[in-house]
Amino acid sequence: MKSDIRVCSAWRDRHARPVYTLSETCPDCGAEAVNSAPAPFNPEDPYGEYRRALKERARE
Repeated sequence: MKSDIRVCSAWRDRHARPVYTLSETCPDCGAEAVNSAPAPFNPEDPYGEYRRALKERARE
């Protein structure tokens, strides 16, 4: 499911904080606005086992 809320793709370079909008361009700088929703969870992720193992090692 895609979100209607978008964020400026260049906010790290041009703004002090994320700029959210419903349009396809940033209202402040005119850069392209991208979908702000996180990537969907995939239970069949082929690399999930490795990511979880790395995360577990980082906790130790």
